[in-house]
Amino acid sequence: MNGKEAWDFIKDFDKSELNNLLFDEFNVNYNALESIFRQGSYVLKIIVEDIVKHTNNDAPIKRRRSGFVEEINNETPEYVRSFEFDSKLMSSTWIVIHEFVKPNDDRTLNLMNLCAVVVLEKFWEDIVFAYGVSDEYSFILKKATNLYQRRANTIISAIVSFFTSTYVMRWKNFFPQSELKNPSSFDGRAVCNPSTEILRDYLSWRQVDCHINNHYKSCFWKLVASRKSKREAQNSLKGAQLEKKIEELAIDYNNLPVDTALIHQENGETPENYGKVIVGHIDIIGPTFWLEHPNILD
Repeated sequence: MNGKEAWDFIKDFDKSELNNLLFDEFNVNYNALESIFRQGSYVLKIIVEDIVKHTNNDAPIKRRRSGFVEEINNETPEYVRSFEFDSKLMSSTWIVIHEFVKPNDDRTLNLMNLCAVVVLEKFWEDIVFAYGVSDEYSFILKKATNLYQRRANTIISAIVSFFTSTYVMRWKNFFPQSELKNPSSFDGRAVCNPSTEILRDYLSWRQVDCHINNHYKSCFWKLVASRKSKREAQNSLKGAQLEKKIEELAIDYNNLPVDTALIHQENGETPENYGKVIVGHIDIIGPTFWLEHPNILD
């Protein structure tokens, strides 16, 4: 079955049906897939300081920021997108595909994470958190930021251009045997979330979307790789539960990498770190993460 046939076949499947497909047909347990594939990545500074004022000698007086956690009430795309505004930029452009491994390629995910780390280090005074999945990254600026006098176009162009240039410069670090055939480019937009609750709703929606997309991709590429015809696959799925299919297909979904989140750590001494920035792949929908890092929500 070709790519179009596979998409047509699974486009109406729900979560349980996709899980069953993966397990029954390919012996894949989707819940055991690495977390970076299922939940994306986050970027965060653990300790954030604000300059309150300066002494007579121009020495900065700093304070640590406090924070609070709100409950999640909405995770729907329509809700979080309602806070976007139509500020036209150049036409959307995306990463050029260079024989990436399907459904997830550790090399490109790690390259994206490195670019986000560099951005976080560059704008360390203003960006308090970053979350990434697939070919997208969201950078959260602190509420009181005055970066570029809060000019949206300048902030967007600075972050996107820095991210893109890092991606091009570091390509060979992750793809030593593959030339960058065409210039890579990313688009970007600025969205104002007027409350802490809405910010968390947005990030929760992104992580839910990460899981749903990865679920479908895992089933899709297993179907394509199986060399089964559309009719054979359909007959094998009749009356089956998707969770069982994932187990039968040996997709260990819970062990798949999730999305990525980046944070700053004061001493930088962590198992996985890039200087003062660490990379994590954990649940950011529930309250635990936010209780452990309240400074983000200040």
